[in-house]
Amino acid sequence: MNFAAVLNRDGGTLRTTNLMAFSDRMRQTLESAGHSLSIDIVAGRDIVETLDSAVSRRTVDVVLAGGGDGTISAAAARLMGKKKALAILPAGTMNLFARGLGIPQSLDTALESFADGEIIAVDMATANGQPFVHQFSIGMHAKMVQLRQKMEFRSRLGKIGASAKAAWATIKNPPAMNVTLGIGDAEVTARISGIGVTNNLFGEGHLPYADNPAGGVLGIYVTVAQQRAELVKFFFNMARGKWRDNEHVEIHQADRAVLKIHSGGRKFRAVMDGELVRLDCETTIEIKPGALNVLVPASVAQAKAA
Repeated sequence: MNFAAVLNRDGGTLRTTNLMAFSDRMRQTLESAGHSLSIDIVAGRDIVETLDSAVSRRTVDVVLAGGGDGTISAAAARLMGKKKALAILPAGTMNLFARGLGIPQSLDTALESFADGEIIAVDMATANGQPFVHQFSIGMHAKMVQLRQKMEFRSRLGKIGASAKAAWATIKNPPAMNVTLGIGDAEVTARISGIGVTNNLFGEGHLPYADNPAGGVLGIYVTVAQQRAELVKFFFNMARGKWRDNEHVEIHQADRAVLKIHSGGRKFRAVMDGELVRLDCETTIEIKPGALNVLVPASVAQAKAA
């Protein structure tokens, strides 16, 4: 296969990686397995233009994207509905989409798995037409990301620490939003502290990622907790993957959901694949089954085929 690697030198763990040495290892691993490879190492501000160029090249079979959540989401959006496949270098903080695909969490081990990997089709989702691969969320998550953006950190551990501080600040002063949520023929109006709509249901007993990235459904997680003790329990259960143990979380699944915000003039933000975005008064979220081709380890492809 013909690989086009696009590495965001400002994204995730690549900021502290010797990218010249890593590029040499990429060439050795993939070319020794019979593949061809081009590599572009660019600044974050140039990542979209470089991804567009890689996707537009007729000879490219696989776009190998490395960076944080924003880089991976941008690459997936450009490959949605195309024959070309996405290969994900797990260079983000949590690499949740990559985990759901069974991609090893070490950069070098992931590369080795791509050398004899296989292409499968998985789902994507859209929010008012904008693609995402992991989650669209409002309320607590958005507030956490806004608070974290005001903090300084230079490493993966620093980001985790900043996230913990932002989570505690959110627990002490949680948001409350009046929303109407339409799922199928049902429509419910409620006061919530958070809603997460995910590309397939999260699995249980681990970090929040989908066990089946080709399940064909949205996971809809509605949180109504407001008291500090309730919120502490919510975050603790979320970290352990114990969603169903929390009486303050309602879990639904559907192929389409409509979210309406009743803000009384207040402006809220949403988080989509880790990035803050504008929250419209009404957002339609839909699952797109099989919309993305991804390169995964051969063992993962064979297990899914079985």
